[in-house]
Amino acid sequence: MTVGTGTDAAAPRVVAVVGPTASGKSALSLRLAAELDGEILSCDSMQVYRGLDIGTAKPSAAERSRVPHHLLDVADPDEDFSAARFAELADVAAADVASRGRVVVACGGTGLYLRAWLRGLFPAPRSDPAIRARHREEGAAAVRARLQDVDPAAAAAILPGDLKRLSRALEVFEQTGVPITELRRRAARGLRYPVRLVGLSPPRPLLHERVDARFDAMMAAGLVDEVRGLISRHGPDIRPLGALGYAQLRAHLQGLLPLDEAVRQAKRDTRRYARRQLTWFRAEPDVAWHEDPDALDLEPLRRFCGRGG
Repeated sequence: MTVGTGTDAAAPRVVAVVGPTASGKSALSLRLAAELDGEILSCDSMQVYRGLDIGTAKPSAAERSRVPHHLLDVADPDEDFSAARFAELADVAAADVASRGRVVVACGGTGLYLRAWLRGLFPAPRSDPAIRARHREEGAAAVRARLQDVDPAAAAAILPGDLKRLSRALEVFEQTGVPITELRRRAARGLRYPVRLVGLSPPRPLLHERVDARFDAMMAAGLVDEVRGLISRHGPDIRPLGALGYAQLRAHLQGLLPLDEAVRQAKRDTRRYARRQLTWFRAEPDVAWHEDPDALDLEPLRRFCGRGG
């Protein structure tokens, strides 16, 4: 874990907890916030949406009362939201946390959002409406297959049903002839904040077990009703309903899948996504990886945050 390039003494200190879904990031972030006198900044592309609570494993009211959370419920489900917007809001939240002399504990599995905030975005070509229209006609599966051929790293980092982001990544390649991941690499700057990156990577069988158990808990908590309500209020075509769990249950409610098959596919696709998340974060420099968060030595983090004895 290394300190970022930011040297301003007033800059927020950031401890970022990264890793695949169901790896224990939220629990560790709560622990770190308590130990380091911090507040949590969510780096999850679905938790930004109001009404997507159960299926995103959004922190409970009790957890939010224990530790202040930022960047939850900042957009409506039918609102356009981007990594650039996230980075803007994260800067404001981090400054707010730092103004109280507290530490920012960033938590989430959306690697693109975290990277956009910590490292900045690269200048990209303007969107081409004709290309976007063609991609919509082709559909997410076809666009993803073509993106996989030219930029497998980008394809791995985007949810299979997220046509908007898949289209954008392929569009950049079609416009420039260069994969979007390569453009990001060329434009990569030093970290914008002093930061420690803590990665969680449980053994794969345990991770898969956690993924399945968590989805069962979501179902028991009323995820089907949550999806039904989102469709009723916003229609079936809003982008968040293409997210894991939501997409499969939307298909069930539309009569396209039996419920048990929707659940099976949701678990399977979430396990696959967890592997892709791990691949993404493994490519990030300066991440200190841990299988067991309980074995994490907190003393170096305390010293980094100015909380050491």
